[in-house]
Amino acid sequence: MCLTPAAVWRSIVFVRLQPFLRSTLLLIYQGGHIRIDDLTYSTFMAGFMTTTKRNNEVDIIRVVALVGICVVNVPFMALPEAVVMAPSKTEFWDRAWSFFLMSFVGLKFFLLFSFIFGWGMAIQQKSAAAKNQNFARRYFGRMTGLAVLGVAHAILVFNGDILLLYALLGCFLWMIKDHSPRALMKIAGWMVPVSMCCLILMGGLFWFYEDTASTLLEAAGYGGHYLEATQQRFISWPENFIFLLFMQGPLVFGAFAAGLAAAKSDFFCADSYGFNFLAEKWPLLLTIALPLNLLFAAAILDMFAESYEILTLLGFILIPIAAPALSVVYLYCLVRFARTVQLPTLLVLAGRNSLSTYVLQGILGGMVFGAYGFGLFNSIGHAGLVPLSLVIAFSAMLCVGVYASIFGHGPLEPVLRRFSR
Repeated sequence: MCLTPAAVWRSIVFVRLQPFLRSTLLLIYQGGHIRIDDLTYSTFMAGFMTTTKRNNEVDIIRVVALVGICVVNVPFMALPEAVVMAPSKTEFWDRAWSFFLMSFVGLKFFLLFSFIFGWGMAIQQKSAAAKNQNFARRYFGRMTGLAVLGVAHAILVFNGDILLLYALLGCFLWMIKDHSPRALMKIAGWMVPVSMCCLILMGGLFWFYEDTASTLLEAAGYGGHYLEATQQRFISWPENFIFLLFMQGPLVFGAFAAGLAAAKSDFFCADSYGFNFLAEKWPLLLTIALPLNLLFAAAILDMFAESYEILTLLGFILIPIAAPALSVVYLYCLVRFARTVQLPTLLVLAGRNSLSTYVLQGILGGMVFGAYGFGLFNSIGHAGLVPLSLVIAFSAMLCVGVYASIFGHGPLEPVLRRFSR
């Protein structure tokens, strides 16, 4: 696999990078003690329970995150994974778009979506309290529903599913739901070195089990007729889920914790401490994020010569810093943007019914690229997938938006609510 060459892991991970990793861990530990806000938990409960209305910032972040997730997922629906990770060096525009995608989109927008998931837990807790409902029963019922739908989605639609991952990590989020915003942000910060360790472990596993790595990269999934594609997804999904767990799990949980902290500290309120903190720090975050994300893209696309394998390794290992840093910059920009514009109602409804929108994106992708639909699998390059992925994203949103405007909810949201009763 291009991300984890055997020679890199043997000669560099545990030798050359020890001082770097040690200093990184120290930086994260010190960062965990940065003052986030002056709110105590009791102060939060007094202020947080005063408002129930939806806010425009959350709607816009959710919609943009769904578009970004679709743009990242479509190449995995449209091309063999080996081609996704290693586009032809003779096709300039395909390679250029892949570089842009890995630099500025990949691993960033799912963090925004995860942030809103964590924020949503506080909203659900508030709603349950207002209705005098048992929040534990409601919450774990919801996680069970997400898990069931996630397994079905992974096997029947798209094996890059994140719903099961959200359900499992959401159960762990319950354990810290009563923490203060400051404590939650410390946990989010500690997920950075945890993610680095997971990436090192994953690279080691790929080195020892190169056949498994090759299987992951060669699995097509969408190339055959529906039953063939479903069989392929069923076979490759467990390995893909383990990959997602190592690659995204710690960062997802960190984003959950940060979103929950944001809800408790009224981040989206005008002139909040958290937003003002971002307004001051975003240039520094951008300065850190840009070179590290460019390095990650170059590493993923195997752009470095063998004599510079240390750069490949660094690009891979440092993504737990690079991706969250750029995601936070995006968060700041989207909040600023949301305070000046209003989205069309159909898009807002699609965002609020994000489960249906997310699943429909995969269904439409299967229809476009599978042999049971238009059969375009492995026939369009990376650059050509750009407009097509946007068409799929907004088509799904418009369909769900229209459905929700008629029935008051998306088609899958009532299914999820049945689990939480």
